[in-house]
Amino acid sequence: MNNHRKIAITIGDPAGIGPEIVLKAIMSHEIAGLCEPIIIGDIAVLEEAVEKLNIPVDLNSLKIINTGEIKDRNFQRCKSTAEGGRACVSYIKKAAELALNKEVDAIVTAPISKESLKMAGFKWPGHTEMLAELTTTKDYAMMFYSDKLKVILVTIHTALKNVPDLIKKEKVLKTITLAKKSCDMMSIENPKIAVAGLNPHAGEAGIFGDEEIKEIIPAINEAQASGISASGPYPADTLFHKAYKGEFDIIVCMYHDQGLIPLKMIAFDKAVNVTIGLPIIRTSPDHGTAYDIAWKGIANPSSMIEAIKLAARLKRCE
Repeated sequence: MNNHRKIAITIGDPAGIGPEIVLKAIMSHEIAGLCEPIIIGDIAVLEEAVEKLNIPVDLNSLKIINTGEIKDRNFQRCKSTAEGGRACVSYIKKAAELALNKEVDAIVTAPISKESLKMAGFKWPGHTEMLAELTTTKDYAMMFYSDKLKVILVTIHTALKNVPDLIKKEKVLKTITLAKKSCDMMSIENPKIAVAGLNPHAGEAGIFGDEEIKEIIPAINEAQASGISASGPYPADTLFHKAYKGEFDIIVCMYHDQGLIPLKMIAFDKAVNVTIGLPIIRTSPDHGTAYDIAWKGIANPSSMIEAIKLAARLKRCE
């Protein structure tokens, strides 16, 4: 672990809990001395957070990059706004620029609002797609980390009715390959990669669906032929328990909720989102803007702390 690793930390949507959890996290004893945090946001927002939420931190003692998107402390809170969307994007663009120029070793992003992005006129549905475009990355995936369970998604933000048509051999194979890369980044040697089925009982030999036979099994076979220790497809109703008990290092999941429901069940406050495939290291807390509790001083920084800790130890794998 590199105690001198520079990590850019964006404050996320100013209207949400991002500013609060960022400040609380970098004050944590778990982060002190672990890395060199560089906060990217608006000084007006941070000053308001310190004063209104009674956070005992001297902003002058912190390294802060002020984007200047929000110029005074009279900004809207606890709701999606175009102003918040523009601010989020300015923070992320700056962090990506620093990482691509190797001025920082990793970036950690606080939660943003997809609605705010849309209101501000941006087409990205979230951080993942935005960072992929900013870094000109074609093959990428969302990986979610916790001590006991790690999952990576074949499909991300799409309606459930669209998922079966998106399960193609090439896409599953790319995700298995990215699962191997994520294990390399986490320094997991000879990782055991499990692939979940899409249908109940992994299709039951085609009785409940043929995506496993036509797309998933051929992808697993090709991954194995390339030297990746992947296996499956396994019925999802038993697979997560096996991985939780240590039989597998990571699960390739076919869709968002298949992977995220079990992960959040066991690690709601400490799970971390990692974008795999980027030329930079990027982690994020695995929760949203939490407008319902924002600007009340009660937000839990645990997931942000874990995101920073993971960013400080992940290896960059080209």
